[in-house]
Amino acid sequence: MSKEQRDALDTLFRNGPLDVGGAPVQQREVFTRMLTSRPLPEDVVLTPGRLGEVPVLEIGIDGVTPHGTLLWFHGGFYVLGSARTSAGLASNVARRTRMRVLSVDYRLAPEYPFPAALDDALAAYRALLAKTDHGNPARIAMVGESAGAGLAAALLVRARELNLPMPAAGVLFSPYADLTLSGASMTTKTAVDPSFTPDAIAVRAEDYTGAADPADPLISPVFANLRGLPPLLIQAGSNELLLDDAVRLAARAAADDVPVTLQVTPHVPHLFQAFAATLEEGEAALRQVTEFLHAAFTPGSSP
Repeated sequence: MSKEQRDALDTLFRNGPLDVGGAPVQQREVFTRMLTSRPLPEDVVLTPGRLGEVPVLEIGIDGVTPHGTLLWFHGGFYVLGSARTSAGLASNVARRTRMRVLSVDYRLAPEYPFPAALDDALAAYRALLAKTDHGNPARIAMVGESAGAGLAAALLVRARELNLPMPAAGVLFSPYADLTLSGASMTTKTAVDPSFTPDAIAVRAEDYTGAADPADPLISPVFANLRGLPPLLIQAGSNELLLDDAVRLAARAAADDVPVTLQVTPHVPHLFQAFAATLEEGEAALRQVTEFLHAAFTPGSSP
């Protein structure tokens, strides 16, 4: 059954209308249609707001009193996407963990290249820490998808540099964490990745880096000193060009004495967790996320 599910998902991605390396304005529209075409469950509550003058979307479940906050960063190679496009996965995690999500609408490249997204992420985190009700860092976790996962990792590094309190944990789904594109999987996984090509990713990487060095640790956290970061859960599929971003980021964290769990699921694509309703591997991955976050938010437990 699982192979049938994986094959169906692979076909869906290969036949999809998105051209990741295409004109940003057109592809943003395609990306948004793809990720918002399926209605959210009726009890999902979306509330626009602001954190530190940065637009955010609060995502919660009606009738659930949250006991923590997930500061969420959407994917899209820093060029596509929004808080709304990640609401499907974010609301699923919010439901499972009984937490609220604050999804950050950071500025997008190429109109706003590095460090605009990081500046917005930092402003949002500072504002969240300043809140008296939900600003306890022990009740905050950072979560990111793809570029948002790379952004979450960069934010953790920058927050540590500024001596800001660390959140309880970080969850990184398929992190886009090396914009030098030097990972071996950028070559070895071209035949099995149904979503992206190296050339398309290279176009988007240039959009974000602009005149900056793509090896800057705040652009490519695989090159950062990660010492002092909170426990991390990093998940990826083996059928994705960004696999080595996840593997190398986890290795870097381990070398820097960060508690880190790397979970690579075989034969699934980028962000397979978003298809948990129809993919057994996605369901299993989100159960692991729930257990990890529960442990991170429980005093005396070890994620």
